[in-house]
Amino acid sequence: MKILVVEDEELLRVNIIDYLTAEGNVCDFASCFDEASEKIALYDYDCILLDLTLPDGDGLKLLQALKQQNKSDGVIIITARSSVDQRIEGLSLGADDYLIKPFHLSELSARIMAVVRRRSFKGNDLVVFNELKIDIQSKTLKVNNETVNLTRKEFDLLLYFIANKSKVVSKSAVVTHIWGDHADMADSFDFIYTHIKNLRKKLIDAGCKDYFHSVYGVGYKFADE
Repeated sequence: MKILVVEDEELLRVNIIDYLTAEGNVCDFASCFDEASEKIALYDYDCILLDLTLPDGDGLKLLQALKQQNKSDGVIIITARSSVDQRIEGLSLGADDYLIKPFHLSELSARIMAVVRRRSFKGNDLVVFNELKIDIQSKTLKVNNETVNLTRKEFDLLLYFIANKSKVVSKSAVVTHIWGDHADMADSFDFIYTHIKNLRKKLIDAGCKDYFHSVYGVGYKFADE
């Protein structure tokens, strides 16, 4: 999953990023309002962890911006503010959840997973697409009830494509979603072809229909057609 951590407290931000990265997520971060605004406008995230008290602005205004831009990113507010009124305001502006500091990182991770399940997979841990069965919690894949071993990147790619099935997805969208900020350092996005080729081969070898379709000059579409 691709997660944006908007938090100005460096130690907490680093701890969150280290924990979530170790679980296999891709994490971007912003330490101020302006930086967060720019990243929210440029990229899509599975979940945004949003501190309300930022040195140059109020996190609630970022929620308003997401709403105005019709963005579908999941949002969990993480803040020391315990006011019920502020909690209600945040949820009314579109936040999915609200976590009061201090909190356990394991609880934060569980809440992120719950938000992503609700938004992308109707709350299910098991995602089924024809002969494909993906367990989001255990990060495992079965094709026709036989386990297929995927690398972490291959698993994330497959989940991303299934979440966006039947949509044309550009190479740049795939790369920025799976690799985050590090994608900006790539000279080209050609390396994504190798990852998709390897994933495609594993699926076909396991008896799966070929659902990957190249869209010339744009990217790929994952569809049953």
